[in-house]
Amino acid sequence: MKRSKSYRAASDKIDADKVYTPLEAVRIAKDVASAKYDETVEVAMRLGVDPRKADQMVRGTVNLPHGTGKTARVLVFANGDKAEAAKEAGADYVGSDELLEKVAGGWLDFDAVVATPDLMGKVGRLGKVLGPRGLMPNPKTGTVTMDTAKAVTDIKGGKIEFRVDKHANLHFIIGKASFDEKSLVENYATALEEVLRLKPASSKGRYITKATLSTTMGPGIPLDATKTKNLTEEPVDA
Repeated sequence: MKRSKSYRAASDKIDADKVYTPLEAVRIAKDVASAKYDETVEVAMRLGVDPRKADQMVRGTVNLPHGTGKTARVLVFANGDKAEAAKEAGADYVGSDELLEKVAGGWLDFDAVVATPDLMGKVGRLGKVLGPRGLMPNPKTGTVTMDTAKAVTDIKGGKIEFRVDKHANLHFIIGKASFDEKSLVENYATALEEVLRLKPASSKGRYITKATLSTTMGPGIPLDATKTKNLTEEPVDA
């Protein structure tokens, strides 16, 4: 694939044989971000797990302390007072049967889905539509709940969800290139802490085998995932 001139110029600033501390990686990412829009900063990890085994599936959510830089569009399947609570909390779309039909027809103009338990029987029929996009509500991630207001507030406030794929890769965003260095590093530290906490007991050997940080249009920056403490401190040269 042919790369743009700006992408090649950015790649020249990265030593592929080096792993960078989170602060160094964030600094480089901000420096090479060249798009006319505010690029998203994301992290990709390869985990030493076997996702085919149920006890090695890594999935979770975390509230980033400085948000994501994006206000998620939230759809809530609920009725009655739970629907009203969701609306008051700022949900973008709230309803039940009519919304279910709309989504079943292919409408996907939203970023997160919340549902009350009583409607999951109907929502479950949308598995082929929502599942592949990681949008299916799940009790483990707090998106199947009677407390619709809290779920909406959490998502709007910077809650992210991550899930290892069948190739043992994990992706999550930590903000925008316009964020200051400290905010991006602190967001990363919070997400990393949760990923480490979720390490399956049955997973042997090295847990995070590889990690990279990048912006939407930028190259991957090799990340030292073994560094987990004092991430906002300047690195000390050996």
